[in-house]
Amino acid sequence: MKTSKFNPTQIAKILKEFESGKDVDSIIREHGISKATFYKWRQRYGGMEASELKRVKQLEEENAKLKRMYADLAIELDMAKYIIEKKL
Repeated sequence: MKTSKFNPTQIAKILKEFESGKDVDSIIREHGISKATFYKWRQRYGGMEASELKRVKQLEEENAKLKRMYADLAIELDMAKYIIEKKL
């Protein structure tokens, strides 16, 4: 998964600028992000404080790590089943 060049504090600051009435076009031009990225952040993190945003990011990273671990274990289990069936 590609990591963002913006940390949670910066994302929260950018979203606060929009909430304070700043124009979307000027925000994306100033920070060098696309409209899609801005609206994705707004949908996902809108209304959150920086600390809440950090926690969500941590949970997303942990979730991705656990999914990778599960996939690795599932592959190992399939290999073990295959080996056992071959021996019988």
